[in-house]
Amino acid sequence: MSRLTLRLPETLHRQLKAQARREGVSLNQYIVYVLTRQVPLAYTVQAVPENAVARQQTQYTALLQSLGQASYTEINKTLAEREVVSPESGLSPAIVARLQKRLMTEQSP
Repeated sequence: MSRLTLRLPETLHRQLKAQARREGVSLNQYIVYVLTRQVPLAYTVQAVPENAVARQQTQYTALLQSLGQASYTEINKTLAEREVVSPESGLSPAIVARLQKRLMTEQSP
């Protein structure tokens, strides 16, 4: 078991002591209990309100619209200017060829 020294505001300390007394446990037991109940909440998935989802969707759509669209010529020009690098180790020539073929297929107008 670990030990922790903690400075608390006097009012909080009094409130915790009073609550521990009402529960019939020591202050230490009460604080451990409260922390045990609160810590998992930080890791709990919580539903996002529908209005927040709608707001995020609106912001995302606005962002996409502000970025505009690139023409096929602009895309090809950008791709032609990119740096050519050696494939990572573990990528066989066959895998690289398949990926290149797939990229070319997806980029066709």
